[in-house]
Amino acid sequence: MTATLVPASWTVRRTPVGPLLLLASDAGLLSVGFHAERHRIRRALEQAEARLGAAPAEAGSHPVLRAAAGELDAYFAGRPHTFGIPLDWSLTEGFTARVLRELAASVPYGSVITYQELADAVGQPGAVRAVGAAMGANPLPLVVPCHRVVATGGGLGGFSGGLDTKRALLALEGVLPAPLF
Repeated sequence: MTATLVPASWTVRRTPVGPLLLLASDAGLLSVGFHAERHRIRRALEQAEARLGAAPAEAGSHPVLRAAAGELDAYFAGRPHTFGIPLDWSLTEGFTARVLRELAASVPYGSVITYQELADAVGQPGAVRAVGAAMGANPLPLVVPCHRVVATGGGLGGFSGGLDTKRALLALEGVLPAPLF
């Protein structure tokens, strides 16, 4: 894939599950990164520059970033929520994009889907591992809710933000009981 010039802005948003790196273009939210510490921010911005063809600028006042911050605040306040901010899908393509779009469109707040069910939904029932890989490559976790994808046998499966974060998000949505401590 050739890099295209896409002006982008970024900010870090503090949340109950730790700092999130938010990256946006004028078209919409491009990326959400968990555990946004300095070294992870630097690496994510370098990767974004390589993919987008331009270095993202720090700009917490970007309209998409402001909208994302407001929606994240509502989500973490425990209000059942469907993210309505525009999404810029430029960091995804092919099968991964198809799986992520299906996930975003069909798995609402407070529900889960298995990797197998998601593979079936995109018409590729034998692609369970590829669905897992697509979840790991999701540039928009939380907003495109890969934390809602679980293993067929009832296990949590994986999560790029870590299993503790996945448990916390599913507890917030009422899918799992809240941790005792």
